[in-house]
Amino acid sequence: MKVLVTGSAGHLGEALMRTLRAKNIEAVGVDILPSPFTTVVGSLANRALVKACMFQVDAVIHTATLHKPHVETHSRQEFVDTNISGTLNLLEEATAQGVRSFVYTSTTSVFGDALVPAPGEPTVWITEDVNPIPKNIYGVTKTAAENLCELFHRNQKLNCIILRTSRFFPEIDDNPAMAARYTDSNIKLNEYVYRRVDIEDVVSAHLLAIEKAPSIGFDRLIISATTPFQQHDLAALRTNAPQVLARYFPQYVDIYANHQWQMFPTIDRVYVNSRALQTLGWKPHHDFVTLLDRVREGADFRSPLAQLIGKKGYHAVPWRANVRCDIG
Repeated sequence: MKVLVTGSAGHLGEALMRTLRAKNIEAVGVDILPSPFTTVVGSLANRALVKACMFQVDAVIHTATLHKPHVETHSRQEFVDTNISGTLNLLEEATAQGVRSFVYTSTTSVFGDALVPAPGEPTVWITEDVNPIPKNIYGVTKTAAENLCELFHRNQKLNCIILRTSRFFPEIDDNPAMAARYTDSNIKLNEYVYRRVDIEDVVSAHLLAIEKAPSIGFDRLIISATTPFQQHDLAALRTNAPQVLARYFPQYVDIYANHQWQMFPTIDRVYVNSRALQTLGWKPHHDFVTLLDRVREGADFRSPLAQLIGKKGYHAVPWRANVRCDIG
């Protein structure tokens, strides 16, 4: 099998290239930036380049994208060129090549304003049945690219799986109020109960998706760590999340106290991965309780793959947004 990985210099692209190489699977990495995991340097907006990269490819994993932090540094047209036109080029050339599996890395950010409960309303239970309400050009272009994938499955019979990933990036939270109140490790561990996933589990979901796409045909799946919460917890999560968490994991209270950590007082959304578990046979290995055990043992709660890749940032030149970037 030969796999084309776009965005090979990024967090997920590198993780995929490392994993595919370790499995002795032929992989071609393409990115606008050179890296040890980039075979071809160039833009997906270049149709001729995309066609050349697609030669004898069996599966495509399309991770390349302009992200939410780029909203402040890139034009809306650049978002369209990269996230929509680049995806269209890949879909057309994948169809021409007869690619068996096309996996598109999307984001839970496509849900946008659907993630925010109205005042006095309970926490939002986010499944694939929730309709996206994009709130910026990032969400709009990712949603449009998803729709292109669905169109190519419907009209060209391209086997395509869309994976809406929650947060897996290691960068420091860019909400100043959040960063001032909580340590970075505290924030990220908290997020595993409702909106974060380890990159190792994201990789395994993508590899299962290229394997299962021919039998599935088309689907959209949320990829996030398994939440401990149930729908009957939603009202209480909105008003007293620490109390709800303590009912499930009473041991967390002392462990957090030892690190001077706190659970967020309220949680606004919960991502539900049950469809991905059932459809792909996906078995994520990193959730709040397993990570809590690592913290208790004094270990780094990140997977070895996450530690290996580390932080990359989103800009070639250091830059910090003036507004909060809500990714996943």
